[in-house]
Amino acid sequence: MITAGVDVGSLSGKAVVLDDNRLVSWGLVPTGPDSAETAKEAMDIALQKGNLSLDRIEFVVSTGYGRVVVPFAQRNVTEISCHAKGANYFFPGARTILDMGGQDCKAIRCDANGKVVNFAMNDKCAAGAGRSMEVMADLLQIPLDEIGPRSLQLDQGEVAVSSTCTVFAKSEVLAHVRQGAPTNDILAGLCAALASRVYGLLRRVGIEPEFVISGGIGKNVGVVTRVEQKVGLEANICFEPQIVGAVGAAIFARDTLVKQKKPAAAR
Repeated sequence: MITAGVDVGSLSGKAVVLDDNRLVSWGLVPTGPDSAETAKEAMDIALQKGNLSLDRIEFVVSTGYGRVVVPFAQRNVTEISCHAKGANYFFPGARTILDMGGQDCKAIRCDANGKVVNFAMNDKCAAGAGRSMEVMADLLQIPLDEIGPRSLQLDQGEVAVSSTCTVFAKSEVLAHVRQGAPTNDILAGLCAALASRVYGLLRRVGIEPEFVISGGIGKNVGVVTRVEQKVGLEANICFEPQIVGAVGAAIFARDTLVKQKKPAAAR
């Protein structure tokens, strides 16, 4: 039984192919102006890696911001449900999930089956998400993947960045630069501020082990380390934290297909 999940987020499109419960392949591309095209590009990569064609996929579920415009999906499911299900796939003991995406962050509590029990999200401002890190990387003229490691290498001490709005935080960072603050110390302040904001979300839903982080910020060791310190738990992060939602969508596709194939008397 071959199914697929497609997660079209604000910054990246992800597609995953499952054969029953086995992860066959996945694709990851930057989100373009056309969400449907982004979904197709991610799916094409996953199909190519798996030596498959789209007509071999028996059911497709879409999720993410662009979930309603994926032309080859038969169903769409919210990203909160998909991240819970995907986290449960990689880590069956998962009970608390922090999804840190491009434009929002979500704290999710789930049960042993990956079903959502409670959730909270910050979607009012990108300062609590990955897009803010991209903005700051551009502003400070450093590669995005250097932010995390450099934030842990303090020169004089962490510089406070208190603004919860990306625009104001940008002005705050520029002021620190003009005052001669070391770049690493500014990065430490940015990572600490983001960690504090997402910790507030986690406290709202209640924190239970095991703790899982998904989304692109899961690759930022500076944020992850600071979140772990606040939570008091080590975070479980899979080999590619950006595909967790797509994996969850593929599982929903598989489960839907199983129900459809059951004889009416057995339902």
